[in-house]
Amino acid sequence: MAFKHISVLLEETIGNLNIKPDGIYVDGTLGGGGHSFEIAKRLTTGRLIGIDQDEAAITAAGERLAEFGDRVTIVRSNYCNIKQVLKDLAIERVDGIILDLGVSSYQLDTPERGFSYKEDAPLDMRMDTRNELTAKDIINDYSEMELFRIIRDYGEDNFAKNIAKHIVRRREEKPLETTFELIDAIKAAIPMKIRMAGGHPAKRTFQAIRIELNRELEVLRDTLSDMISLLEPEGRLCIITFHSLEDRIVKSSFRQNENPCTCPPNFPVCVCGKKPMGKVISRKPILPSEEELENNSRSKSAKLRVFEKTGN
Repeated sequence: MAFKHISVLLEETIGNLNIKPDGIYVDGTLGGGGHSFEIAKRLTTGRLIGIDQDEAAITAAGERLAEFGDRVTIVRSNYCNIKQVLKDLAIERVDGIILDLGVSSYQLDTPERGFSYKEDAPLDMRMDTRNELTAKDIINDYSEMELFRIIRDYGEDNFAKNIAKHIVRRREEKPLETTFELIDAIKAAIPMKIRMAGGHPAKRTFQAIRIELNRELEVLRDTLSDMISLLEPEGRLCIITFHSLEDRIVKSSFRQNENPCTCPPNFPVCVCGKKPMGKVISRKPILPSEEELENNSRSKSAKLRVFEKTGN
């Protein structure tokens, strides 16, 4: 199927990047190229670097951005490698970076990728299909305690312990290989009245497994400061998150880079020597407009936060 992904908070993100026609920008989660297209068309002598680990995204974005020629460079990699990607391109600093986190509409709507709990498909969930580990490996090889931990921490599911127990019980009969087999185990672990009252019972567990498999929070946490360090003065980092775990990491990192001082509050002057890297532009997250929420239901949990680099 064609790569389809509606870019959320598009106008808000492009507006906050403060794009300069001769600037250098990085889209660390290229996807279908929606945000990148809007950046590239505002450039004259500038350059856009698009990074994505998904082969389908690379192909789709390449076609969509072809009209911009050598103004756009596309690299298949994880954004955690942004420093090396830019080094290989002989780029030291950039004027803006954007991350649109989470799973794309294309990934959700392509059953064989295994991201969706609405279709029966192999348990895959890899954002980078070059990786050997799949969701099937996690479901069948992790211990009950490890499954409990990731469903509790990454899915924030109140029934994490019982879900882990039921998964282990089912796989003792035979390995779980498909999304619907996993869903059956999850449903058995959640009381009927709870299942009937809320959303899909598997939503949180699928999120947890996907995050664990693709190391999503670890990569985000480990890369934010690197990205800020790569910005030119007044350069901006714009990050769109889709759940509280991501947003918490971004909010905390932005605050830490704005005020890194570790001196006790009663010290009259700073002696730790840690200097602010910049300032938080969005004290509160920027949310989708009512119009966007009406046109794209998947934007409802989106939040945009913006950080501006200062200094040299």
